[in-house]
Amino acid sequence: MTGSKTTSRVWAMFRQNKLAAGGLVFILLSIVAATLGYLIMPDDTPLANNMSVQLSVKHPGAGFMLLRIKKAERVDTVNIFSKMIFGQPDAYREVPITGYHFKADSIYVDEYIGDEDAPEKHAYNIFEVYTGQKPVYKNGLVNFVLPNGKQQQVNAGDAIYKRVSDEISGRQIITRTFILGSDIYGRDVLSRAILGARVSLAVGFLAVLISLIIGVLIGAAAGYFGGWVDAVLSWVMNILWSLPALLLVIAISFALGKGMWQIFVAVGLSMWVEVARLVRGQVLAVKRLEYVEAARALGFSHRRIIIKHILPNISGPVLVIAASNFASAILLESGLSFLGFGAQPPMPTWGGMIKEHYGYIVMDAAYLAIIPGLAIMLTVFAFNLLTTGLRDAFDIKSQNIRI
Repeated sequence: MTGSKTTSRVWAMFRQNKLAAGGLVFILLSIVAATLGYLIMPDDTPLANNMSVQLSVKHPGAGFMLLRIKKAERVDTVNIFSKMIFGQPDAYREVPITGYHFKADSIYVDEYIGDEDAPEKHAYNIFEVYTGQKPVYKNGLVNFVLPNGKQQQVNAGDAIYKRVSDEISGRQIITRTFILGSDIYGRDVLSRAILGARVSLAVGFLAVLISLIIGVLIGAAAGYFGGWVDAVLSWVMNILWSLPALLLVIAISFALGKGMWQIFVAVGLSMWVEVARLVRGQVLAVKRLEYVEAARALGFSHRRIIIKHILPNISGPVLVIAASNFASAILLESGLSFLGFGAQPPMPTWGGMIKEHYGYIVMDAAYLAIIPGLAIMLTVFAFNLLTTGLRDAFDIKSQNIRI
């Protein structure tokens, strides 16, 4: 009952802080968007890596007409859960066009190659555009493979040409709008920013989880047992505390190699010291209280006293440092990606997007670097607001916590 009352009191105080509540709402919306991922992204291909060089560096809101040509190789449609996690491989090749018309068994298009160049005229066979396979003409008949894989033989005449042309006009000629523009490779910036949120939040969550597991274990052991145990563990913590976090992460990344899981481990291993120092101080204060002394007198084991009696009573400061470290983890991951130590291309990350486009800040496409920069800033700011709200809700006035 006491724990329930405490939780209700903390939540009531937290809700009174409008900025902190707003930060929590922003974080929850970011988590929802990152979780849904490919289901809400304009470009749902794996890693949002659908390139169209002709459409590179297009400003936000730019719209283009595209002719979608069926690929020859078969591409299976994945279920909704696979699509949400991994994306849907595109079964079509996209060609930007400015106009088109049909004539007999061909579609004539004006292919867009740039704002300053005249469109190039190309002709494609309508059956090849529609099915991805070249048709066979023989004795006045047309043999072609339908999109479902079945072969069909029809008389070469206006009726079949009209039907296929209508299908192409209705389904394979589309208009795409780049809401946040396109990058230097013609990829959709909005899609890559959403996928970058998934990477940053995943790194933050796993890094904080790793740091909490290691930090709580070491900090609790140092504070509870004291003596030579505390001296040795405190010496290790002080050595690591003196090292700059980014340099420590880079050193760990060098040892582990480049990749996603290496980033999880590297960032987590660089952040446990803050948690351990906080937990050690809290345990030193709590272990002298009467209920801990009573637990010892009753013969409870050290593990039970730490897990059942001490850690639940220092959960507030631990939650605060976890929220603070989440923001630090996002900054570290972005910095590593900018330096080339994070997730490797074509995996989209906010830091990697800035690295690819920071030169455009002084040009007419500054949005390419500003958009991921704003995403980093707003997310870190939201976690800092959450940290402040939790600190005030738990009434933590003088803890060794970095905000």
